[in-house]
This record gives sequence, C-alpha cells and structure tokens, in this order.
Amino acid sequence: MAQITTVLSKFYNEYKTRTPKRLKAIDAYLFYILLTGITQFIYCLLVGTFPFNSFLSGFISSVSCFVLAVCLRLQVNPENKTQFNGISPERGFADFIFAHIVLHLVVMNFIG
Repeated sequence: MAQITTVLSKFYNEYKTRTPKRLKAIDAYLFYILLTGITQFIYCLLVGTFPFNSFLSGFISSVSCFVLAVCLRLQVNPENKTQFNGISPERGFADFIFAHIVLHLVVMNFIG
C-alpha cells in the first residue's frame, strides 16, 4: 500500500510541476466530460431510457466530446510537436471548435 501511495504522490508532483497550464485546462475539461457521461449512464440505469434517442444522443455526445478533447490535447502538447508538424496549437483549437459545431448539429438533429 505504501508503494501505491508513493507512486501516486510522485505522479501528482510530476504532473503539477511539468504539465503546462493549457494541458491542465484540457484535462479538467476531460474530467468534466467523463463525469457527465458517467452521470448519464447511471441515470439511464436507474430511471430508464424512455426517450431513447435523447439518451443515446447525449451519451454519444459525451463520448465524442471526450475523443475530440483527447485529440486536441495530443495536438497542443509540446512533446508531440514533431508528430503534428505544421499544425499550430491555434489551428488545433480551431479544428476542435469546428468539429464540436458539426457534432452538436448532428446531435441536435438526432434528438428529433
């Protein structure tokens, strides 16, 4: 048990000191989206899925937002600069916003 505590504290200290604020903000957004998806799934289990399209579109929206945010995090991370050559963080964010607009238009259409 002491080893797990040591590993977690080292991970937290490394994260706190070495991760840029931009990535921390994206991580907070990822955590929020994760909690939203979990809450929707638990609500579905407890209450039911009467308007199934509404549940499905909300849950798929949460999962898709999570995936898009992970892609944004990969593009914005300075350590991945060589893999995303020619894509600035601003361009990655613009792509993220455009993909969100398209995603939410599709989700709103699917709700009916």
